[in-house]
Amino acid sequence: MKEPKQYEITGLGLSGTQYTVEQTGTDKNFRPEYEARDVTGDTIFRCTYNMYEEKDELPFVDADGDELFTVKASETWDIAGDYLLTDSQTGEDIVVLDNDFSLFQDTWRIRDAEDESLIAEINSRGALFTVGRKILPVGQWIGHRFKVTDPEGNSVGTIESGFAVFDQYEITIRDRSSVPVDPVLAGAVVIDAIQEN
Repeated sequence: MKEPKQYEITGLGLSGTQYTVEQTGTDKNFRPEYEARDVTGDTIFRCTYNMYEEKDELPFVDADGDELFTVKASETWDIAGDYLLTDSQTGEDIVVLDNDFSLFQDTWRIRDAEDESLIAEINSRGALFTVGRKILPVGQWIGHRFKVTDPEGNSVGTIESGFAVFDQYEITIRDRSSVPVDPVLAGAVVIDAIQEN
């Protein structure tokens, strides 16, 4: 397996272990907008979910509006499928995010874009919370809690949100040596955008 640093996105330069990803609202076309920040409050990237295009696409830009990377669905309206993360500065495909759609558990895998080896997994908490979020009238306001695990299944971090109209996730990666942070942050946006919209 490649080292986590080999999955870093050019231009991000992340070195911390705690980050915030927030849905900040919608643009004039009602497309969800997101922002990621470090512990000092500095913007790492912004993103608008283009769900009205031929294929779902999420272009991620820095604070100056320069494109850092993109995540594109392999199929049109791909609720459960593959999403390819490509570094915009190098043109290199870095990872694939894939999801097996389930009413009871959200399981996302981060895989190597070339050999499809497992890099990390993001799993939602128990079935009652997952079902509640999907079927209750105010279910979308129930907080998320995901566990991040390494390829061996060891817990290395969490992605958590509280009760809110717009989701705000606190992301903690305790072991940067076994899981790359960049794709996990991107994954938090993709999971929220795809499953909430």
